[in-house]
Amino acid sequence: MSLYFQRHRRLRTTPAMRNLVRETYLHANDFIYPIYAVEGEDKKQEISSMPGVFRYSLDRLEEEIEEVVNLGIQSVIVFGVPEHKDACGSEAYAENGIVQQATRKVKQWAPQLVTMADTCLCQYTDHGHCGMIHNEDVDNDASLEILVKTAVSQAAAGADVIAPSNMMDGFVAAIRQGLDNAGYQNIPIMSYAVKYASQFYGPFREAAKSTPQFGDRKTYQMDPANRREALREAASDIEEGADMLMVKPALAFMDIIREVKDSFDLPVAAYNVSGEYAMIKAAAQRGWIDEKGITLEMLTGFKRAGADMILTYFAKDAARWLKEID
Repeated sequence: MSLYFQRHRRLRTTPAMRNLVRETYLHANDFIYPIYAVEGEDKKQEISSMPGVFRYSLDRLEEEIEEVVNLGIQSVIVFGVPEHKDACGSEAYAENGIVQQATRKVKQWAPQLVTMADTCLCQYTDHGHCGMIHNEDVDNDASLEILVKTAVSQAAAGADVIAPSNMMDGFVAAIRQGLDNAGYQNIPIMSYAVKYASQFYGPFREAAKSTPQFGDRKTYQMDPANRREALREAASDIEEGADMLMVKPALAFMDIIREVKDSFDLPVAAYNVSGEYAMIKAAAQRGWIDEKGITLEMLTGFKRAGADMILTYFAKDAARWLKEID
């Protein structure tokens, strides 16, 4: 009997053979590590819903930055958790705001790190929304003015990248103009271009103390059911001057990552968000999954889907595991 069929297993016979034909590779320099800075002294506060993730006061932050550098991670994004909140989020753009102070310190300790600043207001407003409130609704255009002030202050503090996550219409255009007018023409914008109103953000609300005090964010963040809208959002941000595009969350939106990557020629970031991290950590603690194996598989999947960079709370763990593999 003559029988012919493809023997695909020929290219899977040994580890060396599999490495030779591997299509997607994960590296420590793919990662952007989120860090949380808080006011006060001698604080290292573990976030209960995110085991292994901490808020650091500035006097304890250097130890975290040193570890990040030693692991070969080349970028961090700074989130601030202020003590004082008000209706307009004034601490977001204060010269000595917590993100501004932390950014100066990071650039002092590790000038080679690409230090990004999260540009939003939810951590700084007493109502927990990402903009100014008028009649219990977020006032888009009034919010842009505050966001521009925040971005300029972050650039002045030494941020290498401005990463606006507020999802106000026109936020990239406003921030780009504000940065240019202030002399920061060379500071890129990594836009949270496609940010869904997702249930995967729950643990972040605890970490950043940013839970909305009324309503939700569905009037300005995207409906998770929408695909075409994501491409419209990304196209608008490109027209307005974005240098990089982000899709957030990542795990349930890998199809969107691929569509954004195929549709536009800018670098694409995937945000492996707090809820995605927490689910894996919780299951691993119960012994239900292999944390190392499933995490590296997930992160590789983001790259295969088209992500050029990955914001992930797993960055330090993944960097260690990749060193073991090498």
